[in-house]
Amino acid sequence: MTKKTTPNEKAKPSSTAESSVAKAPVAAVKKTDMPSNTAGKEAKTALPATKDEAKKQSKKDKPKKIKMIRDSFTLPEGDYAKLAELKKKCLEAGVHVKKSELMRAGLLRLSKLNQTALLQAVAQVEVIKTGRPAKE
Repeated sequence: MTKKTTPNEKAKPSSTAESSVAKAPVAAVKKTDMPSNTAGKEAKTALPATKDEAKKQSKKDKPKKIKMIRDSFTLPEGDYAKLAELKKKCLEAGVHVKKSELMRAGLLRLSKLNQTALLQAVAQVEVIKTGRPAKE
């Protein structure tokens, strides 16, 4: 069987003696001659050499976890009703909010007040007896 060759292809040598002859080096193609799909993009960073380095890098990228603290407190019925009312207003506006999120929102607002305004707001709050109610 003979193989048909196109004009661009060269015929392969038929004997083994001819194939052992050193071939001329192929001209190296410059990277700049090659089309690049990353043109205009920043150079990528080098990949970490080991798995340990990869773990360290991924830990650095993650934001530090915020520690949550559970606590309990006592509220008068009126204040508890105000929380329910505020939750209802938020739901009507299409925002689902938890009681703890409402409390945190209140803390945010209080923290932005100056000292005199903060003291005025605290003075309006009724002082209640803390602790669990006595058994009847």
